[in-house]
Amino acid sequence: MSRSADDLEREVEASRARLDQTLGSLQSRLSVSGLSEDLVGTSGPAQAANDGARRLLDIARENLVPTLLIGAGLGYLLYDAVRQEAERRRLRLVGPDGLPRHYVPYSDFLERREAGEDEIIERIIATMQAEGRITRERYGKAVRTSHAKSHGVAEGELRVLDGLPPELRQGLFAAPRTYPVLVRLSHVPGEYLDDRNVSTPRGMAIKIFDVEGGRLAKHDEEVTQDFVLDTGKVFPSPNAKAFLATITALQKATPAPEAVKQAVSATSRATNAVLNAVGLNSANLDFFGHPPFHPLGEAYYSQTPLRYGDYVAKLAVRPATDKLRALIGQMIDVSADKDALRKAVTDYFHTNPAEYEVAVQLCTDPQRMPIEDASKEWPEAESPYRPVARLVLPAQDTFGQIAKEEELSFCPAHTLAAHRPLGSINRARLRAYEVMGALRRQENGRATTEPRTPTDL
Repeated sequence: MSRSADDLEREVEASRARLDQTLGSLQSRLSVSGLSEDLVGTSGPAQAANDGARRLLDIARENLVPTLLIGAGLGYLLYDAVRQEAERRRLRLVGPDGLPRHYVPYSDFLERREAGEDEIIERIIATMQAEGRITRERYGKAVRTSHAKSHGVAEGELRVLDGLPPELRQGLFAAPRTYPVLVRLSHVPGEYLDDRNVSTPRGMAIKIFDVEGGRLAKHDEEVTQDFVLDTGKVFPSPNAKAFLATITALQKATPAPEAVKQAVSATSRATNAVLNAVGLNSANLDFFGHPPFHPLGEAYYSQTPLRYGDYVAKLAVRPATDKLRALIGQMIDVSADKDALRKAVTDYFHTNPAEYEVAVQLCTDPQRMPIEDASKEWPEAESPYRPVARLVLPAQDTFGQIAKEEELSFCPAHTLAAHRPLGSINRARLRAYEVMGALRRQENGRATTEPRTPTDL
């Protein structure tokens, strides 16, 4: 007698739960805080210089075999059942046009605060300030505690598409119009790291001007909308509590010699390549060892959810022209230039324009697309990213415009209420970005007011 669809689905969910438990144990060893702790140990950065790399290589050796076995077991034992269950779920949720039948309406009740969250956020800010003191002494000025090193700054336009369906005509994207923008490309760490030694995820921050509408408290007079994006579809930490552990470990690792960070980056990149070979990926390993892909060929993601007018969504920015798509997966030779990624961006924009698709992924199920766990990927088979705008950047001197970034703070709090960032990680970022951005500019003698036009800079 054949099993019912419900029986099969329960079996698949039970198998997935057992797999998640096994992977969770492995993931705890490969977490950002865990890797950083292995990097600095308990003896400080001097001792770390001698044995930090060896500890990371030991971790890789210990975990590669079980990781491969887990990946192979998943593929062999669960592939057919998972495929069937996913297809049944897709048919229930997706209409004949391939689009979801239902979208989760926005509600304040979608968010669930952790106990003691305000204290956790204050500790996050204090830890960032401690890291900032280390880097300020090193560089002679205050730098961003994340996304410190810029690959280029570009001016351009955001063009909202005409003819969007009602569920996509929300907030900033409610009507077809063109907005001036500034875009900053960067790497993620809060240090000026040498591209020859350390390869990390990239960031794209977009500041949109002339944006009208209701805003967050204390930002009523502003006319900007900021979107802060990174490579990678998920955030390495699920919530503010886990993020505190992560940045505490990173703050301890900040004084470590760059040679140790180089070993960590190389080991992480190699280990994640093995995971990729069996269809898995670790956002934590990618945090330390993202391949040196061309920054302009990358896709960038909000990683965390945001309000999208009447709905909830995530945001993506992806290459939209043949010339940019040709850069997807292209590795930059970083062996001879500490700023090789910046040079790649500068050289491209010297003679070429760039155009990106801005797309949103609407939430269809708050259980499978959680608001409070930023480390969970939302399944695109159930809700694909759909284009809402084009980001158009003409050929220009992106290197020469880097000086403008000292006047800028790309902050999640610079937003329409209709696009308020949601979830635990974002509640921490709303506060921390604002405090740290103001502190950096004050210490460097820069204005802390938000510009109203690009020419204000």
